[in-house]
Amino acid sequence: MRSLGRVCLFASAVVYAISLQLTAQQRPSQQVGRPLDGLTPTLALAFDVGTRTFLNRYDIADGLGPVFNDESCVDCHRTPVVGGGSNRTVTRFGRMEGGIFDPLSELGGSLIQTRGIGTITTSDGAQNFAGERVPSEANVVARRRSTTILGLGLVDAVPDATWLAIARAEASADAASAGRPNIVLNLATREAAVGKFGWKAQVPTLVQFAGDALMNEIGITNPDFRDESCPQGDCSRLAFNPAPAMNDDGRDVGRLADFMTLLAPPERGGITADVVAGESVFFDIGCGACHLPGIQTGANAIAALNRVTFHPYSDFLLHDMGSLGDGIAQGQASPREIRTAPLWGLRSAGRLLHDAGATSIDQAILRHDGQARAARDRFAALDADRSAALLAFLRSL
Repeated sequence: MRSLGRVCLFASAVVYAISLQLTAQQRPSQQVGRPLDGLTPTLALAFDVGTRTFLNRYDIADGLGPVFNDESCVDCHRTPVVGGGSNRTVTRFGRMEGGIFDPLSELGGSLIQTRGIGTITTSDGAQNFAGERVPSEANVVARRRSTTILGLGLVDAVPDATWLAIARAEASADAASAGRPNIVLNLATREAAVGKFGWKAQVPTLVQFAGDALMNEIGITNPDFRDESCPQGDCSRLAFNPAPAMNDDGRDVGRLADFMTLLAPPERGGITADVVAGESVFFDIGCGACHLPGIQTGANAIAALNRVTFHPYSDFLLHDMGSLGDGIAQGQASPREIRTAPLWGLRSAGRLLHDAGATSIDQAILRHDGQARAARDRFAALDADRSAALLAFLRSL
């Protein structure tokens, strides 16, 4: 994980002097996820500065668009607090033909940007940038829900060797349910790395996650993502982009990464006798094979991230989910594969699964397929008491 020692480069000395003593009244009015415990004053400042960037609303002068999904990170990450998830979804599309997935990049794929900056005046006359639509050539369309980013600094602080060891341990224990890492390119190092973030585990670090989201969701180009999205795949339209220069020099990317790195994980609910009993059922029926309860971070300069055991209830690996797959290929992730969703924060979630297609926990479990089919069937066969206990446990996460 990158060091936060350079964070003060992102804030002037004046901002630093003023911000160290922020009062509750001076903090953003929206309730923000709490920071990790025990942060130094410098790191507390990094969290505050990052929070403001996360709440910032970009406009055309900042480089918004020309096609985009939202104007601010908080638009999709605000439940139950800023930094949480939401029921908002984005749309991806492509074409599957002969067993090969084509993202239809020439038509704007695979991610749809649903909004445009509208009509602008140029030397060549008025130019209208409208939101994109799924083209008729697509035969695969998927929705992806915005997930919580609470606690992801802990995930980012886990060495790649640990994820690879988890994959080997799962394969040794039961090859039928074992996951595998999505090996992707770390744009900062130009080396292969284990992906952990995104529904396909297609992103390896929080810095890259921030840069990707800034460009693809808001349209803010930055050092790792320098190219604008061509509206509906027509790159000639970018000749009329009102902000053609690189929009962010890396400052906002760094601030957003700092905010995500320092966010504490979701708080756990009360532990009752039913919750304790339900956790036993969880492991008995095989859910724990993929929803790993505890993982340890590696050595880290930040004390709150240094060799800490945390409890995401996920292995962050890819699993073949059969009919629950979204049909989209990304990196090494096949159309049927989905990264194991972390269960922490489940009690605050609205709609569930990658497509927001489930409105209850039991409904989400019953849609599991592929490598999770056996666990799903064991859940379906539970008696009423054990089923109720399991659901009580899951609602405590």
